[in-house]
Amino acid sequence: MNYEILLGFILATAALSISPGPDNIYVLTQSIANGKKYGLATVAGLMTGCLIHTSLLAFGVSTIIKNNNTVFLIIKLFGVGYLLYLSYMVYTAGNKIHIDNQSVSKTGLWNLFRKGFIMNVLNPKVTIFFLAFFPGFLFSDAMSTVLQFYVLGFLFIGVSFLIFGTIAILAGSISNYIVKTPKAGLFLKWLQIVVFISIAIYLLLSDK
Repeated sequence: MNYEILLGFILATAALSISPGPDNIYVLTQSIANGKKYGLATVAGLMTGCLIHTSLLAFGVSTIIKNNNTVFLIIKLFGVGYLLYLSYMVYTAGNKIHIDNQSVSKTGLWNLFRKGFIMNVLNPKVTIFFLAFFPGFLFSDAMSTVLQFYVLGFLFIGVSFLIFGTIAILAGSISNYIVKTPKAGLFLKWLQIVVFISIAIYLLLSDK
């Protein structure tokens, strides 16, 4: 088992979770508008949805790439291309982080959990991202590929839940900081670009 690969995966996941995106911005706005526990309910829904994507990846891709180096290489190159595409999309986007909590309506905990879950499960971009991100971080020659994908999935969920949960709890402070610090958006934008490109380079150079 290669613990350095797992550590790299955890750090990459943490950097991506901190970078502004539709999910953590949604958590932030729900927390500001409805309260911390409502933001945490949203986080729980989003992370539960990640279990579905992990299962699809584990049982779908594992069967395809098992003992097939050519298919695995194609998937790896697809991942590199997709991550570079994401970095380009972030580069062409604006630097400002938009937080619109005025239009967020009051709703119940269960409704927010369900909405977060459905939002995640029905988002094809999450499936594509998992396909691009996870295969390059397989960390063991002895452990089954299915089990490795689940380990990566739970690590992804755990790290993301910790960071998204922190965003929910500190929503007010984070929102004030973003409003008062114009360069925050620029820094997080370039953090996201660097992470995407770094992962793409890692996938390209990895022996897996």
